Amino acid sequence: MRTARVGDAPALLVAGTTSDAGKSVVATGLCRWLARQGVKVAPFKAQNMSLNSVVAPDGAEIGRAQATQAAACGIEPTAAMNPVLLKPGGDRRSQVVVRGRPVGEADAVTYRDFKDRLREVAVESLAELRADYDVVICEGAGSPAEINLRAGDIANMGLARAADLPVLVVGDIDRGGVFAALHGTLALLEPADQALIAGFVINKFRGAPELLEPGLDMLRRLTGRPVHGVLPWLDGLWLDVEDSLALSVDRGPMRAPLGAQTLRVAVVRVPRISNFTDIDALTVEPGVDVRFVTAPHELADADLVILPGSRATVADLAWMRERGLADAVAARAARGLPVLGICGGYQMLAGRIRDDVESGAGEVDGLGLLPARVVFAPGKTLGRPRGTAYGQEVRAYEIHHGAIEVDFARPGTEPFLDGCRSGAVWGTTWHGALENDAFRRAFLADVAAHAGRDFACAPGTDFAAERTARLDALGDLVEANTDTGALWRLLESGAPRGLPVVPPAPVF
Repeated sequence: MRTARVGDAPALLVAGTTSDAGKSVVATGLCRWLARQGVKVAPFKAQNMSLNSVVAPDGAEIGRAQATQAAACGIEPTAAMNPVLLKPGGDRRSQVVVRGRPVGEADAVTYRDFKDRLREVAVESLAELRADYDVVICEGAGSPAEINLRAGDIANMGLARAADLPVLVVGDIDRGGVFAALHGTLALLEPADQALIAGFVINKFRGAPELLEPGLDMLRRLTGRPVHGVLPWLDGLWLDVEDSLALSVDRGPMRAPLGAQTLRVAVVRVPRISNFTDIDALTVEPGVDVRFVTAPHELADADLVILPGSRATVADLAWMRERGLADAVAARAARGLPVLGICGGYQMLAGRIRDDVESGAGEVDGLGLLPARVVFAPGKTLGRPRGTAYGQEVRAYEIHHGAIEVDFARPGTEPFLDGCRSGAVWGTTWHGALENDAFRRAFLADVAAHAGRDFACAPGTDFAAERTARLDALGDLVEANTDTGALWRLLESGAPRGLPVVPPAPVF
């Protein structure tokens, strides 16, 4: 086992040329690789903008990606691992969550008022982790070359400068133009920021390595920085993605069904979809075909329609009505075809919704498919509940402002987890319920019976084992395709010194 230096533990920042370039993949792979070396390692993301979040054991709401990275490290997630979480509620405003608790709403302009305090929180949180762990792997946000935002940056070069971190920049070659993106990212940084860029990693490469080598050599000569790794394209590696950019990415082939038929699941991709990672467990189930849909005709052949979480329930419900999706879902329910609502999706299924918090719309009609009424409260409910359904234990987590009252006196209405069920319509605020294997199989069997499908659940599907296998695959990816010796030296020696400045470097 290699040991980190004593005291202020080494840390490394993984930045990217763009969103979805592969920062999370590389950071998670590094975490897994180090943990398998016996290193006590922790993840960190100073500021995360994502609608996929989770409740940590300490009760804090943090980005789902950081919880997965903590799993890669073999540790439980904490508030310090993602001290600032922004949850967009529209094109201009986001809820600001600090150390796991919401502190207010802000737009791009008013958010500047938060920045000084948030920078302190980020630096303090990183220092906390560096005091408790041997190594901290930090993940940036967006691109470090967003020069219009550099003055208030707390997640990329602002953090690297404050904590004197060496920085790896990841570029996605599958998008095209990766050499220009890597060189341009470096060139747009001011000299003091450039000094911390230690090297590059190229992600999603497919093809003959010898064809890439001349470009790597030229990039080294132009920038004075090494390429520390070229990661090959691999399908279906990543669960728990941060944002809806990744919904179009192939997350692995559907596994062949055990029965005669597949089970077709249509997930309505509302504009402000949140916690769509709830669907991940279905994608690893043999014979379950999961699609994200935005039009009524895409529901026609679905055996199960899922209304997922939403950061803006009332606005997304209005969007569904405008597109005819609300009528299509109601028509399905009238025919006894299965519909599942999770959190915001469950709220949409209610008869009435009172929202003076998220949208300020007041009282509006829900879809009326469940005998329930929703009232949004200023305080957010955060928890890690347990319960039973179909005779199976269920562990989950909940994150919501809406409180739901169910009229169980309505004929045909019965409890379902924390929510209710009426015929073939189910609703719950619990996220992560489908990750419970026995419950998921029982639920899918019930769905198949209602849909009239000859579908058999696989008795041995283990979602936790699937996630572990993918984390190991990410660790293997980093170990086999990066210069791990050079990465060790970066961790042991810290930020590089004396690297050349690449023109044209702006002066801020």
